[in-house]
Amino acid sequence: MLVDVTVPKWGLTMKDAEITKWLKKEGDFVEKDEPIAEAASEKITNTINAPVKGKIVKILVSEGETALVGTVIAQIEPEQ
Repeated sequence: MLVDVTVPKWGLTMKDAEITKWLKKEGDFVEKDEPIAEAASEKITNTINAPVKGKIVKILVSEGETALVGTVIAQIEPEQ
């Protein structure tokens, strides 16, 4: 089962974030908590980390696109 990577909420008033850079690409293997993307809201720029160890199988939001908090931006196939 795929694990969703979502836009986290870094502040009380944060509503969305722009994906400014993907640090990994589809097919890359990642470790749990490894930074996989950079995102910017109106107040902060931060990294989005992998929630599990596995392979990124799908990137759903491209660099330069803005997504609401909680939006699925990528999917990871967990390592068994």
